[in-house]
Amino acid sequence: MFLRPDELFRRVNCSFYFKIGACRHGEQCSRLHNKPSFGQTILLQNLYIAPQNTAQSADGSHINLTEVQAQQIFDEFFEEVFVECEEKYGEIEEMNVCDNLGDHLVGNVYIKIFDEFFEEVFVECEEKYGEIEEMNVCDNLGDHLVGNVYIKFRREEDAEKAVQDLNLRWFGGRPVHAELSPVTDFREACCRQYELGECTRGGFCNFMHLKPISRELCRKLYNRSKKRYGRKRRSRSRSRSRSRDRRRYSRSPGGRSSRR
Repeated sequence: MFLRPDELFRRVNCSFYFKIGACRHGEQCSRLHNKPSFGQTILLQNLYIAPQNTAQSADGSHINLTEVQAQQIFDEFFEEVFVECEEKYGEIEEMNVCDNLGDHLVGNVYIKIFDEFFEEVFVECEEKYGEIEEMNVCDNLGDHLVGNVYIKFRREEDAEKAVQDLNLRWFGGRPVHAELSPVTDFREACCRQYELGECTRGGFCNFMHLKPISRELCRKLYNRSKKRYGRKRRSRSRSRSRSRDRRRYSRSPGGRSSRR
């Protein structure tokens, strides 16, 4: 059977890897994952760990929670708060905890933790490697997308420098896995149904579900970039955390922080 060149391309190359920079089949995929040798975008695999989806074991490593385990943790939290407040302050008639996702209702600690993570990664990468055009964090649950951080630099040489250096780094007690990504247009990589609130696949969708940052952080990063580079930032950028006493980046597990 004769094939046109574009048909041959579709048969040989993995369209998911080409568009999204990740594929659920990984190395077992029957199609080619052509990793770029240069480009503006880098992928930090599974870098972000959502606190509501994971727990920490005694040695500090992260474990995924089942729905039953998550419910048990919530029940323990609820009981601890309820009992202590009733014993200390008096009879409680009713106690409720919001499970909403809107910024004004969702557990504030989760919003704060993600904003701090975003700002920390964004600012450190921009200061060390060069101007960032766009940064996105996946809110998917599939192993190939969960916690993935995509950073698109303005210059290809900055992206290459970032990959080389970040693969020698640790973040949150885990080694960083960085690689150049074929993703150049995040509009093509994102799930349009999710953006409309209509995705039926949920967290296991194979297109990107991007996790938003707060408006306050968006403004902060926009103003920072405008001041630093004198240019407007592209539409979907997101960011990193306030400076803190203990940085999560280091050159080795438990080693000295690389930033002061």
